[in-house]
Amino acid sequence: MDLLARAFPLLIDALGMTLFLGITSFLIGSVIGMTVALARLFGGPVLRAIAIGYVSIWRGTPLLIQLLLVYFGLPQFGIILQPVPASIIALSLHAGAYLAENFRAGILSVDKGQWEAAYSLGMPFPRAFRRVAFPQAARVAIPPVGSRFIALMKDTSLASVVTVVELTAVAESIGSSTFRYLEMFAIVAMIYWAINSLLSLGQEVLERRLARAY
Repeated sequence: MDLLARAFPLLIDALGMTLFLGITSFLIGSVIGMTVALARLFGGPVLRAIAIGYVSIWRGTPLLIQLLLVYFGLPQFGIILQPVPASIIALSLHAGAYLAENFRAGILSVDKGQWEAAYSLGMPFPRAFRRVAFPQAARVAIPPVGSRFIALMKDTSLASVVTVVELTAVAESIGSSTFRYLEMFAIVAMIYWAINSLLSLGQEVLERRLARAY
């Protein structure tokens, strides 16, 4: 209990940073992922090639390497980023590659007849997508997208390697000063578990609400 009391203020601040990194990166990654998915499905040959290349590279290389490339590699081109923005960029691009495939699978699950019915009513593509295809695609995509959000929240722990003070960094710092690594990492593990349990619960609620119409 004495260790927890000592670490509590630092853990609260670190928890805020972890949530900020995870939520911000997920939102940005979702925009990237949807854009890439639409480019791959409905874009021309050039856009499709770019989308496929992006997904291949960012899914095919480790997140840690991507984070190090953004933080330590970009300064060689004169682009110097602080640890938090660098972490958000790497996490967002990494998540976007996976989310693109999640969204693409959801869109492909929509029957072609639904698109044809929307077009027959005079809907242009943006409206047909927003009012007909997207609600159906979202129902299919929610489970993998929710899983990616949970995985991304855990991936924020890698930001500690570029000196971002999040949960893992605090656990390592206090563990090194007290030599009580086991207790500190166990506490942080439980915090991650609590966060992701709440996310899983929210995902289940959202799935049930989207399934009511069907």
